[in-house]
Amino acid sequence: MAVGGRGTSWQRICADALRLPGVEQGTSYRTPALYVRQKLLARLREDNETVAVRAEFLDRDVLLAADPATFFLTDHYRAHPWVLIRLAKARHASALEVLEQAWRRVAPRRLVAAWTARGGSSRPTTRSSSAADAAARSRRATSGRRR
Repeated sequence: MAVGGRGTSWQRICADALRLPGVEQGTSYRTPALYVRQKLLARLREDNETVAVRAEFLDRDVLLAADPATFFLTDHYRAHPWVLIRLAKARHASALEVLEQAWRRVAPRRLVAAWTARGGSSRPTTRSSSAADAAARSRRATSGRRR
């Protein structure tokens, strides 16, 4: 792991992500991937250094602004609800938060409700303020406006 608490790996992300109900490993474009009920959540890109994770556009914008060293886009992803994560620069907890949010958006509501009722979280026990926290705060602040 890198200095300053940054740096994670695909293997470490998968180990924690598999704790989320219904998450399974598979492949996408011949690279390792994570799915919930056949819906793609994340995939390791061909360079083995970045991960593409499903993310709402608003959340993605917050992540990109809050931590551009970790979160970025390529032209290919610009029009799609995905964000790219540099594994060497990412805080493990932040990567997991982004992945958990992706899971909450695409997992069946029953799975999410049961997981939430049990107090479930994929987050490690130590937490620090992160770009993923900022995205979650932004989402909560705007959730009342969408109705």
